Amino acid sequence: MLNKELFEKLLVENQEHSLMREKIIGEARVVLKMSKQAIFLMHRDDLKKAEEVLTSTEQKLISLGNSSGVGAYYEAAEEFVEAKMFFEFLKSGDIDFKSELKFGFETMISGICDLTGEMVRMAVILVTKGEAEKISDYKQGIDDVVGELIKFDLTGKLRVKFDEAKRNLKRLEEILYDVKIREK
Repeated sequence: MLNKELFEKLLVENQEHSLMREKIIGEARVVLKMSKQAIFLMHRDDLKKAEEVLTSTEQKLISLGNSSGVGAYYEAAEEFVEAKMFFEFLKSGDIDFKSELKFGFETMISGICDLTGEMVRMAVILVTKGEAEKISDYKQGIDDVVGELIKFDLTGKLRVKFDEAKRNLKRLEEILYDVKIREK
């Protein structure tokens, strides 16, 4: 005989789980958008406003707590890691992650690899503004990241991200080469 009470209880649990998951997905979308907004502000040299946005973003992520198992949360966390590390690099020249939040290996490696793309974009902005002398620091930063990541045995999605970081290094080397040629 079927225990209907068991299934009714499971149905209620499933509905509660679905509601919580939808809430997390919605909040994660906001975090993703805020992180992208912070990166946009950094590319426009508005570090003060970017820091405010990152602080709000971090608080929103903290309020989500452990939302493991929801893909949208991981995407938002990766974007936050990327934005926070980009901010630290622009502020201090260091490639570091300073936050009270702790993320897993995949989130951190993904964010670090994506950081290299933002560094290339910023280098292009600097060249177009006539500040090409600053981009050697960007090249060295990406070179250091790739040099450390090559020690890992990355597979799947992380390997794809690492390959993109290597392409970003190559792009920045080409930009530096072009700048040097034009200087002569």
